[in-house]
Amino acid sequence: MNHFRLGALGAVLCLVSSAASAQWNPPTAQWGKIDAADLRVMTYNVQDGICSSQPKVEGANSWCALARLVAALKPDVLLLQEVGDNSGNGTGSGVDSVAELTTTLGYFLNGGIDAFNGNAPVTSWVRKYAANYDLPYRFVPSENDGFNRNVILSRYPFADLNGDSRATMSDIPSVSANSAWAPGGDGGIRGFQFVEIDLPDATYVGDVVVGGAHLKSGGATSDHDQRVDAAQNVGYVVQYWYNGNGGVVPDPGNRIADVPAATQVLPAHTPVVLGGDWNEDEAANGATRGPVSWLASAANVGGATDGTDRDFTDSTADSALNFFSGSDDSHNNGSKYDYLAWQDSIATLRLSSIFISSATPVLAQPPECVGFSGGVGAVTSIASDHRPVFADLRLPVVDCNGNSVADTTDIANGTAIDTNGNQIPDSCECTAVNFCQTSPNTVGAGAVMASAGSLSLSANNLVLIAYDAPPNASALYFYGPNETQVPFGNGFRCIGNPITRLSIIQLDPLGTGYLPLDFTSGSLTQITPGSTWSFQLWYRNPAAGGAGFNLSDGLRLRFCP
Repeated sequence: MNHFRLGALGAVLCLVSSAASAQWNPPTAQWGKIDAADLRVMTYNVQDGICSSQPKVEGANSWCALARLVAALKPDVLLLQEVGDNSGNGTGSGVDSVAELTTTLGYFLNGGIDAFNGNAPVTSWVRKYAANYDLPYRFVPSENDGFNRNVILSRYPFADLNGDSRATMSDIPSVSANSAWAPGGDGGIRGFQFVEIDLPDATYVGDVVVGGAHLKSGGATSDHDQRVDAAQNVGYVVQYWYNGNGGVVPDPGNRIADVPAATQVLPAHTPVVLGGDWNEDEAANGATRGPVSWLASAANVGGATDGTDRDFTDSTADSALNFFSGSDDSHNNGSKYDYLAWQDSIATLRLSSIFISSATPVLAQPPECVGFSGGVGAVTSIASDHRPVFADLRLPVVDCNGNSVADTTDIANGTAIDTNGNQIPDSCECTAVNFCQTSPNTVGAGAVMASAGSLSLSANNLVLIAYDAPPNASALYFYGPNETQVPFGNGFRCIGNPITRLSIIQLDPLGTGYLPLDFTSGSLTQITPGSTWSFQLWYRNPAAGGAGFNLSDGLRLRFCP
């Protein structure tokens, strides 16, 4: 929907109405999310600071600085580049194997005993600074360039979303040559990794796919061409394979070598989010299109026929700026190399930013970074030559009460009650419960209440039913917000004051009474979503003697939107 864009659009902060408790207030050292249901995606080139041979200790070193930064910003999905390069870090040689790097990431998040450094204790790790935060799902791809790898870490589990039996990919499936705008081939020198993430159903309507890469570095024309080739191939995979090019069949042109083949396109509420170090400052490119433009827009910038968004328009690329300085430099040389992009017809931006310690006032520094022995203002410069770039994305959420806040956020903030702990606000749960006592009549043990249709007020199709009353008797339903049980006639009145009477009806030959309710007119308009009202039937029964009338039991109804 929103076209591809770059430039100084501010540290984008979309302040929408929300009942969520705000934890994003950088001037007061609050760097969390405005709404817990937002998905924070962060990309970070860590310049070899996470590798097996690195001393994993507290101190003025990159490992410790990186751990503090991740703890401070707490992304839900973290894309890391230049990971596992022992030679580049100067502490060892070669690139870590998948197993070695998987173990190292465990130390980075959770600490432990460092088997790579003489079983020394790890004294600096992410959860040391943020004990309740974790990224337990970690993908270390097989792809590498002989020096380092990229990795993707997630708060939520990986799961196959398109039916090809895989939840992770070290690189895109190979694209045939000359496929639409794509030259054909793979995702570049280090691969373009993808993970398919299963988001909690209680909060999100769909799921999410996240891709990340460290594209070819260098300023030569050939380097630029490699970056663009990779971006064109990845854009094609997103549009034709994940999105089905607008149809329901993945890879409709049969141009993508997916084995086993995907069997379905992504569901409508599942966006694709891309990120990484794409190694090109496109604001300085002039008319030359770089990888960001191709990943977001495909062949036609600003068009509505081939963009990589689900609706064929361009995806959105971040315009993240540092909150305090307004700088868009994601690298300490003054360039913007690191990006995030997303399908904005599904995921919309809440805020985005680039964190730079030296630009952050002392009182605004994240608590997790305070105490860093290299100086709190030097955390990002010691961590890496890049800076972390992050975006909080608003995905389609479960919002039963229509207040534009996820139900799980309402519950967490105390603005909705969840008595049974099932992550659904009580106001959205429709329930029908019989209560009170019926009394014998001339045809049996007594009349019993029931209902048919929906307890959703918007559906407006509820029918009150009572059965086992005398045939053809005159009767009426009544209701109220309170309950009681007091003798009345030959039975018990179950509805407390105030009482509202409904229409008089005649029971059918079987002694059953039906009354459709219209919540758009009369007294029933007082019934609102989340409210509980109780209903009962009064009916004539002169053959029973006594008062000559009787009552059913009660029916307690909780209504939902």
